[in-house]
Amino acid sequence: MAPESIPATLIPGDGIGQEITDATLEALDALGLKFEWDMQTAGLRGLQTAGDPLPKATLDSIRKTRLALKGPLETPSGGGYRSSNVRLREEFKLYANLRPSKSLVPGGRYENIDLVVVRENNEGLYMGYEHFIPIDGDPHAVAMSTGVNTRQGSRRALEFAFEFAVAQGRKKVTIVHKANIMKALTGIFLETGKDLYEKKYKGKFVLDDVIIDACAMKLVLNPWQFDVLVTTNLFGDILSDEIAGLIGGLGMAPGANIGRDAAIFEAVHGSAPDIAGKGIANPIALMLAAAMMLDHLNRVPEAARLRRAISDTLNIDKVRTGDLGGNANTSTFTKALVSRIKNA
Repeated sequence: MAPESIPATLIPGDGIGQEITDATLEALDALGLKFEWDMQTAGLRGLQTAGDPLPKATLDSIRKTRLALKGPLETPSGGGYRSSNVRLREEFKLYANLRPSKSLVPGGRYENIDLVVVRENNEGLYMGYEHFIPIDGDPHAVAMSTGVNTRQGSRRALEFAFEFAVAQGRKKVTIVHKANIMKALTGIFLETGKDLYEKKYKGKFVLDDVIIDACAMKLVLNPWQFDVLVTTNLFGDILSDEIAGLIGGLGMAPGANIGRDAAIFEAVHGSAPDIAGKGIANPIALMLAAAMMLDHLNRVPEAARLRRAISDTLNIDKVRTGDLGGNANTSTFTKALVSRIKNA
């Protein structure tokens, strides 16, 4: 019997986006999965083809499929264009950003890293409530930004993190905050997390909390003391990139943006226009994002096969792209990976 077709929106993105997307589609095809892809644009390519970095057709597609796989997007310079990534999170109320970081290549500065950051995705200091106050002819004399965290928004992100920890058998969740200084803005997040834990999750895992600056230091000194970290928008943005550095960089870092009505899976690195078209990009981040998408679709065996093939290609076959110390190009790595999947 033919596999059931899965409708999904595909946004290759800018720069190296098309190259790593093509590689990822080859891997998904090798798994025997049949996706009904609706190809759409966003970012710089969206502006060039549709006059908008986030075209209506792209939004309509995601509303229909409720599922998207997305490459890196470039925010066009000038014109007051906002990040398409932020707009997507706002448009579909993608309240939880899930960023796992797991060591795949041994021999680095840090071994056996297996950490997850859950970031509140819609509130905090990223809401865009900013303005300037002119003084004495200087139109930008004073810059002001207002952060907003709500009880409901905090609870949604925290509950997602707690449910993830329980489902994955994680032992510890750490709330990261700055409630010693930002007593209202991040205090509400910490307070909500502690209350939710006491009422619903106590005994299912250990809960603790840490101040953001101390957390950043502890991640460098001893990252193994953490398991799942959950935090507000700005702090999550910073920490997730820091943790990606522990496993070799953003080329190994997938991400998921989850809401009640849609989920978007992405490579979190940039569009790398300097190497676009050269065929040397590392496609692993988007491939791992595709594995997260398969988990979301309850295609757990296929997700496990993809992750295992990535690990075996890197560590048994020793096929690695230049950023990982190898000499393989995108095509060479993908062919080796596909062979691993088919012969598993």
